[in-house]
Amino acid sequence: MIRRKSGPIPTQLPAQTAHAGHNGPVERSIETQVSQAVDAWLRWLPRWEPATHRGRIAPCRRCFGSPVLSAAGLGSDVPHGVQHGLSTRIKTIIDHAVAGYTAHNLPMLQAELDQQAARNRARTYRPAEGLDPEFEGLPMDPDPVPGAPFLFTISGLADEVDAALPALPPLSAEAKAALRQEVGLADDYATLIGRDVCGILLHHRLRIQAAVSQYVEPQIASMLEELARSLDAPFASPAEPPGDADTDPTSRPGL
Repeated sequence: MIRRKSGPIPTQLPAQTAHAGHNGPVERSIETQVSQAVDAWLRWLPRWEPATHRGRIAPCRRCFGSPVLSAAGLGSDVPHGVQHGLSTRIKTIIDHAVAGYTAHNLPMLQAELDQQAARNRARTYRPAEGLDPEFEGLPMDPDPVPGAPFLFTISGLADEVDAALPALPPLSAEAKAALRQEVGLADDYATLIGRDVCGILLHHRLRIQAAVSQYVEPQIASMLEELARSLDAPFASPAEPPGDADTDPTSRPGL
């Protein structure tokens, strides 16, 4: 078992990493990763199709109000499935950068993460792992329907497996305070990297928006056109389209 450290920790971002997004090698590395993520998303986008199932009630916590999507030019008028594939790929870049910072500068937080990773590897059922970016982070089960309970759920099965594993040993009050401080530093670094990533995404907005115009907007327009036709003639039969029959009540026999 990894021993939890409670020694002195830094109170601010170290100088060599506090501005990692602004020195040459790291900046080029992040820029390259963002470009590759956008390229991968653009290769996937032609395969996107509008969902045919019932939409979810709760908004996606990863995408709702995301500054990453704002920087990419994917506003609220863009379907969530299109947004999620890009936001997940960008989140992976930020997560990897924070993981490297944590490994080099935050030993107590890293020890906690290592213990949690070892605990996760002990689980025999891990349905949320190994998913494509378009599905990563989404709820594993559909929203429940009132009066129609599920026999079982994927998340419920995963929780059962997780409950069978022993919990991590408790931390002392001092260790908890030290860990919270390191978590705060990791969050600050994630914010710094996120700002750099958003700045880089601004340079990709034109090709992102061009792809949306080419592959997404025509499908949305087709759906709206089909909906408009069904609303104009909800009960019309193919043999008797609306407007062909005489609808003047005075033309009926006997009137």
